Amino acid sequence: MVDPAGRLCLMLHAHLPFVRHPEHPRFLEEDWLFEAITETYVPLLSMMERLRDEGVPFRLAMTLSPTLCEMLADPLLQDRYGRYLASRIDLIGRERQRGSRPAVVEVYRKLFHQAEELFERRNGRRILGAFRSLQDSGQLEILTCGATHGFLPSMGRPEAVNAQIGAAVANYRKHFGRAPRGIWLPECGYAPGVDAALARHGIEWFVVDSHGLINGSRVPKRGLFAPVRTPAGVAVFARDRESSKQVWSAKEGYPGDGIYREFYRDLGYDADYEYIKPYLQPDGVRRNVGLKYHRVTGEVALHAKEPYDPGAAFARADEHAANFVFNRGQQARWLREKLGAPPTIISPYDAELFGHWWFEGPRFLESVARGLAAPGSEVALISPSEVLKIENRLQTLEPSMSTWGDKGYAEVWLNGGNDWMVRHQHRAEDRMVELARRRPDASGLERRALTQAARELLLAQASDWPFLITVGTAAPYAHRRFREHAARFIRLADMIDRGAVDERELHGIEERDSIFQELDYRVFA
Repeated sequence: MVDPAGRLCLMLHAHLPFVRHPEHPRFLEEDWLFEAITETYVPLLSMMERLRDEGVPFRLAMTLSPTLCEMLADPLLQDRYGRYLASRIDLIGRERQRGSRPAVVEVYRKLFHQAEELFERRNGRRILGAFRSLQDSGQLEILTCGATHGFLPSMGRPEAVNAQIGAAVANYRKHFGRAPRGIWLPECGYAPGVDAALARHGIEWFVVDSHGLINGSRVPKRGLFAPVRTPAGVAVFARDRESSKQVWSAKEGYPGDGIYREFYRDLGYDADYEYIKPYLQPDGVRRNVGLKYHRVTGEVALHAKEPYDPGAAFARADEHAANFVFNRGQQARWLREKLGAPPTIISPYDAELFGHWWFEGPRFLESVARGLAAPGSEVALISPSEVLKIENRLQTLEPSMSTWGDKGYAEVWLNGGNDWMVRHQHRAEDRMVELARRRPDASGLERRALTQAARELLLAQASDWPFLITVGTAAPYAHRRFREHAARFIRLADMIDRGAVDERELHGIEERDSIFQELDYRVFA
């Protein structure tokens, strides 16, 4: 493709909060990771490896947040995922024996055996290594994120923002052997001054939602369709509303089509209780087990959902991919005429949309990549860093404070139901900065305690906790996690101030919250 009408950056944001509970043999919220590995990360990896091996040119950008990287590399969670896979494969075998919906069961058999094969043949870091290989061979650009997905605009001190970015960059180097070029700001949360922390750590670009650029300090000359540069010199890309909505909207977008698999009706509720009980959590409460036999159908009650036909659904995903490719061509031609230059269209999505929520999503992405690589395609897939090699004279402006999500200005993460967290975060930030500055050369037990205090503060800052409280999903767990990390931070800080660190207690906390072994507490100084 010599002269494309436009360029398309597909970005996937893969993130989960750090959930690891060695104190329990099984823990419900650890299934968030196991489901995402099986239904999203492995299918995406397999799709990208297939395109690479077949010589289909494609480029994708994808966040792998530091907390997600740490969980994917954790031996305890790897072992537990192996047991999770074995349990589901056993259930699928039983479903095949009893003749339940053979075509659908065969899809699940292939899905779980694909996960097992990928998981077992990778030594060491396994899944992370596969992502790293795709980056090293040029098909994938991996972004970093805030260390624990901390919501940067609500932090009270620049040192706290610096710590989230600095810890993330160090963790990225550990897992991927290089420095990150781009970052997904947690919740796309930007406020003036954040760019200075990014520049300090060598970050070259980030993404804001569309209104963050449109409402910036100056009118962007090419609207949302060219990067700009902040006063600190960091490039900014803005989300394209049209292409984003076509994919993520369950009502107006592709995933709402009645032929696709229904997420909310699951064998965990439909099966006879004694039959399904061995595959539930120890409390025996019915929950999703990942085997779903019905399609979206329409706006009807769950019991009225019609049977799922995977062949028809995957064919529809190919049709929707062709429509998406066609629309991007139309959009690019129109924009090039108006702008006088090929537009850069930024289409970011939560990675878990593809496979977990929208079961056919990975097939859609693969068909899009193949369609854009076909002769005659007018739009080129490209990574953000490649765009910056082409667009080397950028307009300078200050994006406005903004987020993505409901209403676009932080209300999801800062409202009357969760704002109590912020004052505790600010007090802990003040105290951590003071501890780090007063003890720049700590060693031995004191250094371990300072490092663990920094871990606890970072974990308390995760935007996942206020989000879960706002949406009402796992809210008691989110409350508990925040309070536990805040309490552990205070306990450690008190021990440090007294000069009397209890090594046994410290060891117990280190074993439980073992994230970021490379962390240097002085990142808060």
